[in-house]
Amino acid sequence: MNPEPTTPRVLIVDDVPANIKVLLPTLQPDFDVSIATNGQQALQLAKSQQPDLILLDIIMPDMDGYEVCRHLKADEQTRDIPVIFITAKDDESDEMTGLELGAVDYITKPFSVAIVHARTKTHLGLKKAREKIEKQNKALIEANSLREEVNRILRHDLKTPLNAIIGFSDLLLNNKKCPACDTDHIQMISIIRESGYRLLEMINSSLDLYKMERGTYVLNPKPVDIVAIIGKIEQAFQDRISRKKLLIVTRTVESTTENSGQEEPLLVMGEELLCYSLLANLIKNAIEAAPRQSTLTIQWERVDTTARISIHNMGAVPAEVVDRFFDKYATAGKSGGTGLGTYSALLIAKVQQGTITMDTSEEAGTTLHISLPLG
Repeated sequence: MNPEPTTPRVLIVDDVPANIKVLLPTLQPDFDVSIATNGQQALQLAKSQQPDLILLDIIMPDMDGYEVCRHLKADEQTRDIPVIFITAKDDESDEMTGLELGAVDYITKPFSVAIVHARTKTHLGLKKAREKIEKQNKALIEANSLREEVNRILRHDLKTPLNAIIGFSDLLLNNKKCPACDTDHIQMISIIRESGYRLLEMINSSLDLYKMERGTYVLNPKPVDIVAIIGKIEQAFQDRISRKKLLIVTRTVESTTENSGQEEPLLVMGEELLCYSLLANLIKNAIEAAPRQSTLTIQWERVDTTARISIHNMGAVPAEVVDRFFDKYATAGKSGGTGLGTYSALLIAKVQQGTITMDTSEEAGTTLHISLPLG
């Protein structure tokens, strides 16, 4: 059962009994009202009773309302209590002073009791809404922390069997005396190993993607061989390529710079796992989109201080996806597609100071253009 809602507590601070007598009949039916007749008493009651709102006069002996408000806002126990000034000081500068001190409203005397009641009710409602939002934010933060902890445990637990898959694959490939390891077996073992590395990369990058979305990812760039990565990806996807009978063409384009062709392999500044994930996502998409028995072309070139890689296939991006091709969860016509491949690729490119663009048409097919800084 839900607990019964408590009556909001309002503290009236005024040294004039007549003002209190006017306010009490209006407020008491709806609120639990306390009275303070000077500033020191007001501060004591605010701490001990924790009212939901304070109606505070300014002109009082010893300690005026401004000073009371300063003390309230300086104390962690009372700083969040809404304060409404009710005063005869009706100059604009007086109102500005009150609001700058942290008051939520300013009512001048003579006042309408109906207005006081309405504004009190409004600010209590706002306070309740703010508290609800703060609780929801706290719950979201706790849920997010729990999700990160679960992800951390999952990544740790998944790596244990992966170590065996990758480790034993390496042992089999390095065992030259294995009589069963003919060319076909070696190729299959290589695919197992590369798939293991691919899964390991996905596990490692799951949290990285979340950090990239939040803008908290810290890049540790080093020279990365893009040509070698493309070769590994092609080998990892060889089974998909064979099933669709695709012809994969990889080539370098003659550079337009003066140092054309002098630097091999093609190095970019980035992180190897990120570059692998970026290109693997885009090449996988291209393989899936390419028509059977067609050609998929991957080419690269150096232009000034930039490495440019293009991935082309003869399939066209569906019209309903073109404008949101790089959006999160954008997908069409793919069974089991998550719509995260191109989205994560774009995030990875951006975090490495690069870009990705796309051209598509029924006649020319689809080309993805990736630009990354040269290493």
